[in-house]
Amino acid sequence: MALAEISKAITQAETAAGRVPGSVRLIAVSKVQPLERVEAVLQEGHRLFGENRVQEAAGKWPDLKQRFDGVAVHLIGPLQTNKARQAMELFDAIHTLDRPKLATTLARLAQEMGHCPDLMIQVNTGEEPQKAGVLPRDADHFISEVRAMDLPVKGLMCIPPVEEEPALHFALLAKIAERNGLAELSMGMSADFETAIALGATCVRVGSAIFGDRVSG
Repeated sequence: MALAEISKAITQAETAAGRVPGSVRLIAVSKVQPLERVEAVLQEGHRLFGENRVQEAAGKWPDLKQRFDGVAVHLIGPLQTNKARQAMELFDAIHTLDRPKLATTLARLAQEMGHCPDLMIQVNTGEEPQKAGVLPRDADHFISEVRAMDLPVKGLMCIPPVEEEPALHFALLAKIAERNGLAELSMGMSADFETAIALGATCVRVGSAIFGDRVSG
């Protein structure tokens, strides 16, 4: 599949779910992709991208944003506290707010810098010990904490366990978001984005299906 096919599939999934066409944003995950592939997708008119690492994004996107109008880049990978300032300068949204220390750092920097990217809280719906994210039972409290810091928390993000049915995790995330009045749901990737859309995703994260297989480096 490529960009046009993914976009068509998203529209079809929106229609099947009874949702308004265009209500789901496609984040093209450009991490570890050669620059020419990213430029090709930009040339096609796509403007929303996702990166996993601050350093990689810093080496790629400032130049591309100068050359292409209207580009937005979201951080969808883990954020180390010592890279928070750089992340706030680079990204239009951060999907991986997952702990009080990071929230405190972002709040301090937001006051200092006078701005903050939109934030999503990562929920570890599978309660996997190796994976980042707030545990579901702690999510309500953490959302309240973040809001008390006057941070712009817009929604939630999850990455379901690979061996489990993703719909269960998407439904759990949607329930947490609903009871906390959060409108954005970042969930669904190449293999399961149609399921995520059916359960309320507002943005889906698709990489290899658009760009081709990742290039290691």
